[in-house]
Parts: sequence; C-alpha cells; structure tokens
Amino acid sequence: MMQGKKILLCVSGGIAVYKAAAITSKLTQAGAAVKVILTESAAKFVAPLTFQALSRSEVYTDTFDENHPEVIAHIDIADWADLILVAPATANTIGKLASGIADNMITTTILAATAPVWIAPAMNVHMYTHPAVTKNMEALKSFGYQFVEPGEGYLACGYVGKGRMEEPETIVELIGQFFAGGQRLLDGKTIVVTAGPTREKIDPVRFISNHSTGKMGYAIAEEATKQGARVILISGPVSLEAPAGIEVKYIESAEEMYEAVMDSFNEADAVIKTAAVADYRPKTVSAEKVKKQDGEQSLQLERTKDILFELGKIKTNQVLVGFAAETNNVEEYARGKLIRKNADMIVANNVKKAGAGFGTDTNIVSIFTRGREPLNLPLMPKHEVAKRLLSEIAILLQKGDRE
Repeated sequence: MMQGKKILLCVSGGIAVYKAAAITSKLTQAGAAVKVILTESAAKFVAPLTFQALSRSEVYTDTFDENHPEVIAHIDIADWADLILVAPATANTIGKLASGIADNMITTTILAATAPVWIAPAMNVHMYTHPAVTKNMEALKSFGYQFVEPGEGYLACGYVGKGRMEEPETIVELIGQFFAGGQRLLDGKTIVVTAGPTREKIDPVRFISNHSTGKMGYAIAEEATKQGARVILISGPVSLEAPAGIEVKYIESAEEMYEAVMDSFNEADAVIKTAAVADYRPKTVSAEKVKKQDGEQSLQLERTKDILFELGKIKTNQVLVGFAAETNNVEEYARGKLIRKNADMIVANNVKKAGAGFGTDTNIVSIFTRGREPLNLPLMPKHEVAKRLLSEIAILLQKGDRE
C-alpha cells in the first residue's frame, strides 16, 4: 500500500516525540521511504540517531546543514516528498506555519513544499482550545493542510482533555488509506445506531425510564460518520446535540424504538444497539394523572419487544452489535446474550465501576465476539471506545459470513 511512497516526517518538540519514532518505524515497515526533520527541542526528547536508525536515512536538524553541495537541502527534500507529516505539531510550530515564518528546517521546508501537508497536534488542552491556536489551525486548513485530530484523555501535563496526539497505528493507517485512494474505514456502509433511554408512560405526567444519557451512542454515531459511513441515529430523549451530517430519528417509547429500527434494518450494514430500552412497560396507561391514595398502590407491567432478539431472527448479512450494562457476572451474561440473541458482538460493561456508568464521558468495556477471547479496553473517553469498537466492526463487515 505504501511501497515506494516518500514521506517527510517533521518532528517538533514535545513529550509526544516518542510517538514520532513509532510512526517512523511503522511507515518504514510498510514499505515507505521516510526522511525526518527534527527541531532543536525535539532532539532533546529523542536523539536524532534513533530516527536515523529507524528510517535508515539521514536526519535533518539545521537549515544550514548543507552536506550535499550539489543541492539545497530544504528545497531538495520538499521536492522529494509525496506527503509531509508534522507529528507532533506543537502550538509554536502551528503558529509559525500559519504566519509563514521560516526560521528552522521544518518551517523553511514546508514553505517550499507542494506535497500534501498533514498536521498532528499535541499540546495541553487549554493551549489547544486557545483562540490564537484555533485561529492558526483554521488558517492552515484554509491553506489546504489536513489535520489528524488529537484524542481526548490523560495528558502528560496532568490535565484530562483534548490534546493527546493520535496513536501511531491510527496515523499510519490513515496515510495508507490516503495512498490507497483515500478510502475510509466505513466508506459506503450504512450504520444504524440506537442511543439513550426510552420512556414508558404511566399517565400524562409520569413515566418509567433509566439513567442512560446517550453519550456512548452519540460518540459512536459521530465517529462512524468521520469514518465515511452513512449513519442513522435512532435516539431516545437526551440532552445532546445531534452530530452534524447524521440522520436522526427521535423516539420516546420502546415500541417506537422497535418500529424505527425495523424501518431502517433492511438498508443497514450494521446495527449498533447502545440504547437502554425498557424491558417492561405499564400494561395500561391512565388518560388522567393518577392521584395519591392512602396505602399501597400496584402497577401492572408487561414485557416490551426484545429488539436485539427480533433482529437476530431476521438478519441476513448485517453485523448485529448489542450492549450489555451489567452489575455482576459480566462475561457470563455477555456470552449468553451473544448466543441467545444471534448477535455478532456484545459490548459489555460493569456500571458499578467508577468511570463506566451512565452519564460519564468515559467507559470501561469488554468486546465479545464468537470464537475469540474478549477484548478488554481500559478506562478511556467514549470517543476513543467508539474508534476501537468501529475498527472491530469493520473487520466483521469485511469477513461477510460470520457464522
């Protein structure tokens, strides 16, 4: 996929420099020719010799290091590159590139380049969201530069938030897709995602519901869109804004959820059921508010339709993914659900664990598929969980026959 492609890796100074070394190694293993430019501060984190050994090529650090008198180095390597990747890209380097400042080997070379330029930012969350940095990134986007958005999580500075450079594996995968024609993980696929709670009416003012906020489902819907999928999001009552470019169907009850999912099922390549759908509903709904009375009062409940089970009975080539929010025996219940409901994947979590319950921005999940050991993901932001989950779903979609 990358055999013979020429990639210029520009490394600016920050703790994420170690990831740049991993990128160098993975690109070289994939068959690319890699040349590296280090800023002076980047060389203080990882020695140039490391990059030289990994790339099997000369490393550039100084604009005035003209080791080959027949060429001008920064012009020569700018012309040589098929793609330029700045990783990590600090706020300082982003600012210089946005302003056209050419005061080191990286900025001078990029000013002379005509190849596509990719920027992978890495910095403190407050730096990343600072208006000056935001303005500089917008300027670079207007130049046609492509950004590899940073992830959310624990940063080296001790803060939690957006600013962590994307993982080397993901960056290399994106570069491979670019050279393969820009195809994304889920291009051409239709993904149905359910999210949030349902509400089962007791009377005009009361209902039965649960603590689901829809955050996990919305994160999956947003990430699937970024990966090229057409997404149909079927959402219960939540306080979240719908991600841009997504078709949203709003429902309230379990019956409405069932109908909306069945409506969309035939056009789906995958259905991801994160919604916390009520298992029971009141057998009768009072047309008027039920008044208080002395003594006890009972409420008769009846089962709602088991949507995952019904989909499992009629699915053909669709990938069917269910979620299981448990409080104990997580693996036992998840594996049972996988078989009983003819699903292809069950994503399970223990909602009693800190950071894994409803309403949090993080999750701790285990992914169960047939014939494999569970994939146990540690505590991470829900958007990161979404990325890992969709990668696993993409593998199942490629396999076709999953029986």
